[in-house]
This record gives sequence, C-alpha cells and structure tokens, in this order.
Amino acid sequence: MATDLSWLGDPIDARPLFRQELDALLGLLRGLKPGEWGRAAVPGWTVHDVAAHVLGDHLARLGRREPPPVFAPGETLEAFIHRANQEWVDLHRDVAPGALVDALERAGAELVHHFENVDLDAPSLGVSWAGVDPSPMWLDSARELTEYWTHRQQIRHAVGRATDLEPRALSLVLDTFMRALPHTLRDTAAPAGTQVALTVVGPGGGTWTVTAGSDRWSLAEPPEGRPAATVRLDTETAWRLCTRGITPATALPLADLHGDHRLAEAACRIVSVVY
Repeated sequence: MATDLSWLGDPIDARPLFRQELDALLGLLRGLKPGEWGRAAVPGWTVHDVAAHVLGDHLARLGRREPPPVFAPGETLEAFIHRANQEWVDLHRDVAPGALVDALERAGAELVHHFENVDLDAPSLGVSWAGVDPSPMWLDSARELTEYWTHRQQIRHAVGRATDLEPRALSLVLDTFMRALPHTLRDTAAPAGTQVALTVVGPGGGTWTVTAGSDRWSLAEPPEGRPAATVRLDTETAWRLCTRGITPATALPLADLHGDHRLAEAACRIVSVVY
C-alpha cells in the first residue's frame, strides 16, 4: 500500500496460525457433550449460536454466504454487522451440531488455504476499531484470527474451561488487539511526543508504547523518553477488555496505572472488536 501506515506499528504475520486455530476449534466442538451446545456463551447466544456465527464468517470471507447481507438505508456499520450476524444465527439454530462441525471443517479448510497465501502488503478490508480503511492485509488477516480465537475462548468459558493460554497464538492476538491504541486515543489531546505505555503481564504479554504526533497517535518505534502514563493489565483482563467481555469500568480497578491518569484511563477504553 502506498499510504504511510507506520503508525499502526510493525506488520503482523498471522498466516501460520490459521490451521492451528481451526484445529483447536474443531477439536473443542467435537468434544462437547450434547447438553453443552445449549449453554450461554455470550449474551443472547448459546455455544451453538457462536459456532454458527463462525461458520457464517468463514463463508462470508469465501464469498459464499447465502443470503448475502445488504445494508439497510441509513444503517451504520455496527448496526449492519450486528443485524446480519443475528439473522444468520437465527437461520441456523436448527442445524444439528454434527452437521455444523462438518460445515465448519469444510469452510475452515478453504479459509486456511486462502489466508496462508495472501499478500500481507495488499490493501484489504477496513478495520474500523483501528481507524484504517482500507487496511493492509496483514492487519485484516490478523484481525480475522483474533475473532476466531475470541469465539473459541467464549465457547471454552461457557463449558467451564479456562482461557487457552497457548503462547504463540495468545501473543499474536494481544499484539493485534493493541493496534487499536492510536484510534482509542484519537480524541485525547496531548503535546506531540507524549507517550503512553500499556503492558500486559502474563502469558503472551508485552509492552506497547503509543506516541502523540501532530495529527495522530502512533505505534511506530517511539523515541527515547519516559512515558507520561503507564498501564499494566494481566492477560485475562487485557483480552477480555479488548473484546468487551468486561467494560473499562470493570477493568480499571484491576489495572495498575501510573503517571497521568487522564491518559492512562483513556488507554483503558481500548476496544478491538466492532462494538
């Protein structure tokens, strides 16, 4: 892409992880007991609903979702996505779990092949929560992987299992989620050069430093300097905050904030899904 997108930080290569994520999801679903498919996974959706939603996402990326969703007059992107997702789930509530898993395996295998062969530098679908449209394929594909990973965790939690802390996938997921930081701080005024550092402590963690510029915040390599604000979150709090499994109000008491609390609290409004 010709546009300078260095403010998004270094590119991420999610291509090698799509097969691993698909296998983990299929293994999880095949191991479910009949009664577990009806457990609540997210507000308003069961485990079956979440699995059906993932299938719809796969088919949409492959250009084979029927019926294809269309925007209603005056509909926002967020409203369109939520409505289209709900309509798909409603249409597939009666699909037998075995048939649903088989369909996920077929579509998922095609999608893995697709993503394993993409050009990471090519322009692709916008990532609204990062504030970029079109986005580079490296961000679009990484965003897709985080969605599948997140839905798998929601299913795991619904059936009494803890978050899968496999470090390779978790590290990539958290790194992708943090690309929302410049957009999160877009309306937060600060002198050019002001830095905010967010550290995730635990499996897959790291530190991401965002720097105020003349026109936007940036995740490009920061100049040497002391951050004006720092935020420390544990792994579980971080990923659940980014996906709105918990709200900023819930996350803040669990966070360790130092320096300028206005900036630190603004960073804790991060959201890395369409919400």
